[in-house]
Amino acid sequence: MSLQVSHLTKIYGSQRAVNDISFSIQKGEIVGFLGPNGAGKSTTMKIATSYLPPTSGSVLVNGLDVVRQPMEVKKIIGYLPEHNPLYLDMYVHEYLHFVCGLYKIDGARVKERVNEMIDLCGLTKEQNKRIESLSKGYRQRVGLAQALIHNPEVLILDEPTSGLDPNQILEIRKLIKQISQNKTVILSTHIMQEVQALCDRVIVINLGEIVADDRLENLLNKKGGLNTIVVEWEGEITSEELKSIAGISTVVQEGKIFRITSESGIDIRAELFRLSAAKGLSLLSLKQEGNTLEEIFKSLTTKEVVA
Repeated sequence: MSLQVSHLTKIYGSQRAVNDISFSIQKGEIVGFLGPNGAGKSTTMKIATSYLPPTSGSVLVNGLDVVRQPMEVKKIIGYLPEHNPLYLDMYVHEYLHFVCGLYKIDGARVKERVNEMIDLCGLTKEQNKRIESLSKGYRQRVGLAQALIHNPEVLILDEPTSGLDPNQILEIRKLIKQISQNKTVILSTHIMQEVQALCDRVIVINLGEIVADDRLENLLNKKGGLNTIVVEWEGEITSEELKSIAGISTVVQEGKIFRITSESGIDIRAELFRLSAAKGLSLLSLKQEGNTLEEIFKSLTTKEVVA
């Protein structure tokens, strides 16, 4: 097991930032760690990387305790914080050599690892430039290179695509997917498209507590709310006729288009086809709207956590 969080709590004064949370992540998983601002995401990640001590509870990284064995943990974990802390006056290759020294990488392998990271992270043309002259996208690449240079078993990325343009986001996304093949990756972001593109599993934290922990496809397919179908007919039909179908909750008409919601777990499509046939109407379109991660996130994080 790569990461095991057990009854973790962190209190700042009177504020309980993380409240008795537990979860575990297996080797090879890409996990989206989601939550609104102030939910406890960054606090949890800082504790997991031995940068911040917990108030109570424990975090083990490959069996190593982050409090009792912080240096051993840092040797096997890579961390890219939200605000990428780079030495802007250094050249790219110079900075990566410096990071190798911090991790005490064997001198004979330093040049090899630097070259590998420059190639992997697409920094070949920028390696002889000062970091201060790089775009935000290339600075993020340098940040990823430093997080990977010691070949960590666990990689924690906090908002890795924050502030990037669409092309840069696609490039960083491709890079993360590539490097994750042999590592455990924890990805914290507010960009739901990133989670859907990259993650196998999602953990949602709200007000310091875990409110969801499941595989992405399970979250998206859960019948936890209303189902919505958008229908358009060629011909006249009334909202009252549609509401007569068992299981329909609401009908909203926009011209000839109807947005119909049904109760959880009830599929009304067959009934809509029968009604169309009975009235001799042609269906121009029928589309079932699936749950989106944005909607699920909103429903999970707008609820108050009951003490």
